[in-house]
Amino acid sequence: MPDHVHLFLEVDPTFAPSVIIKRVKGRASHHLRKEFPRLLKLPTLWTPSFFCATTGNASTETVKKYIENQTGK
Repeated sequence: MPDHVHLFLEVDPTFAPSVIIKRVKGRASHHLRKEFPRLLKLPTLWTPSFFCATTGNASTETVKKYIENQTGK
């Protein structure tokens, strides 16, 4: 979908997913606004919502293929 981003992250399990997503969105907003100044007029670039799931027993390759199929790559 054109308005979604899929990330496959390996993170320290002591960090809350909401904190990680907030940092990713904040850093991405900073870089996007720096590269595209017209975005400065927007109050926000991201909605506060997100979906998070663990991969369980799925292999890294399986997850990568799933993401590629979702994005049409």
